[in-house]
Amino acid sequence: MPSPSLAALGKESYISLATFRKNGSEVATPVWHVLLEDKLYVFTEASSYKVKRLRHNPAVKVAPCGTFGAVKGDWVTGQATIVNDCELSNRVYAALDHKYGWQMTLINVLSSIAGRISDRAVLEISLDCD
Repeated sequence: MPSPSLAALGKESYISLATFRKNGSEVATPVWHVLLEDKLYVFTEASSYKVKRLRHNPAVKVAPCGTFGAVKGDWVTGQATIVNDCELSNRVYAALDHKYGWQMTLINVLSSIAGRISDRAVLEISLDCD
């Protein structure tokens, strides 16, 4: 099966994002994402282990997956960075709102109630594919 294109990955509801521990073992997590300007973007808690792992090793791989992380396509390698640009982060959140609609609204409300909405990080993923 050929590697999924960036456009095809962008249309998926979920992708599995694999980051790597210091010992080289991978940890995969299903995430929501958006495609903007030939890069994938995801959001997560800034204190999450995936963010901590990315600070040590920016290598990632992604694959289309189902809601609970069952991979349904080939993996594509890439690099991820933590976005520090507020304008870009706002564009990412607007795109996520558009893509996921009421589900994103619900997540935002719950995050606000829990006091965690300001503790998010946006990750930019550049893939090694078209």
